[in-house]
Amino acid sequence: MADIRPPVTQRLRLTIRLWVLSVRDMLASAGPVLLLAGALLAAAYWWLDPQPPRTVTLATGPAGSAYAEFGQRYARALERDGIRVQLLTTEGTAGNLLALREGRADVAFVRGGSDDTAADADAGLMSLGALFYEPVWLFYRPAALQRPGRRGPPPAFTSLTQLRGLRVNIDQAGSGVPELVRRLLQANGLDTGALTQRQFAPEVAAQALLSGKLDALVLVTAPESPVVQRLLQQPGIALADLPQADALARRFPFLQTVTLPRGMVDLARDLPPQDIGLLAATTALLTREDTHPALRQLFAQTAQQLHGGAGWFNRARDFPNTRTSELPVSPEGDRAINGTPPFWQRFLPFWASNLLERMWLVIGGLIVLLLPLSRVVPPLYTYRVRQRVFRWYARLRQVEARMEEGQADTTELLNELDELDRVAGQITVPLAHADELYALRNNIDSTRRRLLARAA
Repeated sequence: MADIRPPVTQRLRLTIRLWVLSVRDMLASAGPVLLLAGALLAAAYWWLDPQPPRTVTLATGPAGSAYAEFGQRYARALERDGIRVQLLTTEGTAGNLLALREGRADVAFVRGGSDDTAADADAGLMSLGALFYEPVWLFYRPAALQRPGRRGPPPAFTSLTQLRGLRVNIDQAGSGVPELVRRLLQANGLDTGALTQRQFAPEVAAQALLSGKLDALVLVTAPESPVVQRLLQQPGIALADLPQADALARRFPFLQTVTLPRGMVDLARDLPPQDIGLLAATTALLTREDTHPALRQLFAQTAQQLHGGAGWFNRARDFPNTRTSELPVSPEGDRAINGTPPFWQRFLPFWASNLLERMWLVIGGLIVLLLPLSRVVPPLYTYRVRQRVFRWYARLRQVEARMEEGQADTTELLNELDELDRVAGQITVPLAHADELYALRNNIDSTRRRLLARAA
């Protein structure tokens, strides 16, 4: 018995055609809803602007400083997320703060005690958290404390008043150190005129101290500074232990007392040979309120990675923190430091995680809106499919009307029914609506039989 099944190619072609028609009908039915959702999503994206700029400016201070080193670390960390960090070199913390106020920098390292509350509020500055301690390093040559005519070992350094008449470097003007030294000296009953002041860059001042051209120098920087690391290990150079550190910290709230533990610099050489009490300011990462929220969040998260470990003056997880911030902490900084990051940040890249975080409320609202609207899609789909069949009933009614009137030629009507039947045979509908197609063909055949019976 011959195989009457259609060839494989024909069946495949029919299947593909059915699938294409179904997809077309589904897209046409859901099109208005999808178009509305796309328009609302595009409007929300334009309004919220969730993706940050790809370039951000970080003010770091002078070249070779601890700020500059940290700036390099931030640049490498953010480069992995596709953000290019431009490092802005300034004279120091005062220059960083000025760059923020003038809008030349988006983020900056700023030492505590340097801010002006009124000016910072007008400029819209906020904190992303305190990052680390910056001790007040007072390096001096012990021989310089020996007064002329006196014999024996040099006296111990016990008070800032011993700097009277010495050649002291107080750092560059934009670093903020000269103002701090002036306030500390004033608290000890001295003015800056009692010193022979110098304002060299830290590297130049360190070399001058080693060569004997300076008697002392004051630095306010993190222990990672190359100058600090060098001077701590130089013979003939001492680090001043301030017995009055607690009293000065009470007088100046932006300062705190910290201790450099014995052997912290070099355990094998026992450097320093005893605990040294120091004053320290807290450096914060400041930003502008018009800096993109995603960038503020990324900097705060990076700060946790770079400053969360133990250091010379702090235990692990002491920094970054929001307790010692002198300015209001931005919501992004507070959430990154004190909150729990969303779980999707562990699995998604930065751009996708940021987009989801900024747009989740809009996406949730669209889902709530589209749920009732989606109910119209199935009726629209059914209507489109059935319309391919039902539109030929109008032509069949015309043939029946002409047949009832008896004015048309029978052969002409039969030819028209044959043409209608041929067209109906080429209609493709999903299997769920095949009964309607067969009903149309049965009605055409019934009309043909009635027409033949009438003609007979």
